[in-house]
Amino acid sequence: MNVDRLLTVPVAIDIKAAFVRAWELYKMHPFFFSMYMLLILSIQGMVVIYAQEFMIVYSTLLAPPFYAGFYLVANKMSRGESVVYPDFFAGFRFWIPSVIISLLSQVLIALGLVALILPGIYLGVGYLFAIQMGIFGGMDPWSAMEWSRKLITRNWWQFLVLVLIFLVLNAAGILLAGIGLVLTLPLTFLVLYVLFEDLTREVFSEEEELPSTHA
Repeated sequence: MNVDRLLTVPVAIDIKAAFVRAWELYKMHPFFFSMYMLLILSIQGMVVIYAQEFMIVYSTLLAPPFYAGFYLVANKMSRGESVVYPDFFAGFRFWIPSVIISLLSQVLIALGLVALILPGIYLGVGYLFAIQMGIFGGMDPWSAMEWSRKLITRNWWQFLVLVLIFLVLNAAGILLAGIGLVLTLPLTFLVLYVLFEDLTREVFSEEEELPSTHA
């Protein structure tokens, strides 16, 4: 796989079309997506209420593979494969890379925010695809982060707008007694998957032996 070709893919992204397609994916299994998100939120809530001192442990070791499950299920659906609820837990097959990528990204983003703020914002947007790069591109954590940053930098301002849309969308989910998050958060991950697939399909589809591949 010639990963350098990732920087030759079309620059323009269509945020509206990505939301439309993400919504179509969600509607295929709304109960699965919402119940899985409810499970995650319930676990997070119990940690906050009963073991708040372990929240950093949860955020570091469990949250990344939990969220990776959304990408893996979306990938199966995109390839026309049937989905069952246990598929959402497939993110734990990529526990090590997802945890390392998440941890390194958070550390660098935090350092950037502490230093001059803007570098942290730049990296926070630039690493949006890092875990997907690790899973679907089979890259080591640092390469996954760097290729995510390089790919997103070509459309950085559009992705910044996307992040702001996500913030508004999920804030609305919180205002709906918090229950709206069982819709808005899965949709967030599905939009990210759709855009990632659009920007990497041509290159990653050449690698038929990856753990999971694009259509």
